[in-house]
Amino acid sequence: MNDALSISSVATLNSGMTMPLLGLGVYQISSGQPTVQAVLWALEAGYRHIDTASFYGNEADVGVAIRTSGIPRSEIFVTTKLWPTDYFRAEAACRDSLSKLGLDYLDLYLLHWPSPIGKKQAWLALEKLYRTGTCRAIGVSNFTTAQIDALGKSSAVVPAVNQVEFSPFRFQKTLLDDCRSRGIQLEAYSPLTRGKRLLDPRITAIAESHGKSNAQVLIRWSLQRGLVVIPKSASQKRIVENANVFDFALSDADMANLDALHENYHALFK
Repeated sequence: MNDALSISSVATLNSGMTMPLLGLGVYQISSGQPTVQAVLWALEAGYRHIDTASFYGNEADVGVAIRTSGIPRSEIFVTTKLWPTDYFRAEAACRDSLSKLGLDYLDLYLLHWPSPIGKKQAWLALEKLYRTGTCRAIGVSNFTTAQIDALGKSSAVVPAVNQVEFSPFRFQKTLLDDCRSRGIQLEAYSPLTRGKRLLDPRITAIAESHGKSNAQVLIRWSLQRGLVVIPKSASQKRIVENANVFDFALSDADMANLDALHENYHALFK
């Protein structure tokens, strides 16, 4: 099954939507031309999934790139996120994001962080946006199992996606298994550890055995673990390289060796 993965492969969400397994993350790509160009390079390379957030300050640039690309809107999966300071004005914040993006609807809208204040009210607002079709799927980001449980006590809608930091060095297997059992798609950000563990010699050995880069090995690991994965890059070479992960497969031994790298490493805060 893993051998059949391609850049067109998708996950089917509990909302019925399909979500491309590979996407481009644009966190910390400068607003303006750098983001526009990165998204255009990604779309040219075959990506059909772009992940942004209101907090990133580059939603408008993502929208410019989508329109410039000439690719039909219906073929591009767009995610953005609601920042906690907007949890009490979620519907208005969604309209703001849509206006910046220049879009009529979002494919996926996420609560960005499990803030102790306002997340239940925000989730109920997201449910309304989902029911009206403004957001075709809704989900969460950085939520633990317990936080998903707490959300469920006041809601009948199960998040379609939980986007979390995930890599062999932060192999959250219990969370992955739990989300899978609930029909929640886990999505990996910082799959390349923001470069901080990328050159680990144990990854290099596996990469050399396949004639691939370390980054390609880590992305492939995420895909074979059943994750949606959104590596970030502003470099055309790396954007293209990160998409060239569908002509090889990691062996069971490779996967086990990568799993064993887990050390609960949190690249986001290092």
